[in-house]
Amino acid sequence: MANTRSAKKRVRSSLRKRTHNRAMRSSVKTLVQRGRKLTGEQALPTNDEVRRAISALDKAAEKGVLHANNASRRKSRLMRLLAKTAPKPEAKAAPKKEAPKGRGRGKDKA
Repeated sequence: MANTRSAKKRVRSSLRKRTHNRAMRSSVKTLVQRGRKLTGEQALPTNDEVRRAISALDKAAEKGVLHANNASRRKSRLMRLLAKTAPKPEAKAAPKKEAPKGRGRGKDKA
């Protein structure tokens, strides 16, 4: 056990910070799970849920609850999942241009 007054105060403050950090980490995990969850009717994670999870990860990393690389890795995985499951827009293919015929070979000259 701590002997000095300052050491005792550090123990108290570290316990307060620990409970706050655990609660924050738990809420981040919940939001990430909601972002990853494939809902029954939609079968896709919604953009709004993923945005909330990314915001929570950024805040946790900013406050030191999570390591920045850990938050970045989780955000990357969420975005990759969202991109994989998102419906792809139908892109119209541009018509291919045909190469010009008979350029400069001299056969078509009169």
